[in-house]
Amino acid sequence: MSLLAQLVTALADGSVEVVDLTAPLSEATPILQLPEPFANTVNFSLREISRYDDRGPAWYWNDIITGEHTGTHFDAPVHWITGRDGEDISQVAPRRLVAPAVVLDEAARVAADPDFLLTIDHVREWEKSNGPLPDGGWLLYRTGWDARSGDQEEFLNADETGPHTPGIAPECARWLAEETPIIGIGVETVGTDAGAAHGFDPPFPCHSYFLGADKYGLTQLRNLDRLPPRGAVLIASPLPIVGGSGSPARVLALVER
Repeated sequence: MSLLAQLVTALADGSVEVVDLTAPLSEATPILQLPEPFANTVNFSLREISRYDDRGPAWYWNDIITGEHTGTHFDAPVHWITGRDGEDISQVAPRRLVAPAVVLDEAARVAADPDFLLTIDHVREWEKSNGPLPDGGWLLYRTGWDARSGDQEEFLNADETGPHTPGIAPECARWLAEETPIIGIGVETVGTDAGAAHGFDPPFPCHSYFLGADKYGLTQLRNLDRLPPRGAVLIASPLPIVGGSGSPARVLALVER
């Protein structure tokens, strides 16, 4: 039996499970809120074209209004100034959209401190138990933050000092982007950086280092608790928007049961 035939059989009999890591996309989907004078994206919405009526008697369809970085989405290198000469979202090679993934779970630490930052030592501690980071694969950073995704205020968790959401320390972001073989970082929060990352050096280090290294970001993931620490295969499917800096994406994981 060919490898693809074996995969089809495994999917049919449930020995390989397809886990959806994508948050539903609606008007209620939380979006990033930048302070003035910076411009913000719009909320997702549908604009009805016809619904079995005189505008179209046998069909229902909509225009969609959304930003490239709304909901579960894929960051391409050109999203950041450090990657301005890199790929737009339509130029990401298809072979890079299917890749191995590992899950580093820090939900317990984040529950005690919403500003928790992942460090190099935390990653190396994980590697001692689970092996090296995958060559050409994704590091998925579980924080438990997807439990908040039904409410904009709770998800952004902001007060007078700014947002308080977990992320990655600047030196760890640089090390992961420049010295490890992964192709990208995936998170459950509204963006790949911590809520306080505007004050880091450099500001927004995950964006700066990963996209500057021609690597990628995935945000607003969910169901990472259903994946093993290693062994999953990630399928990320952004729209191939010509010139686009990113795209909403359907993100799936294949898990052997």
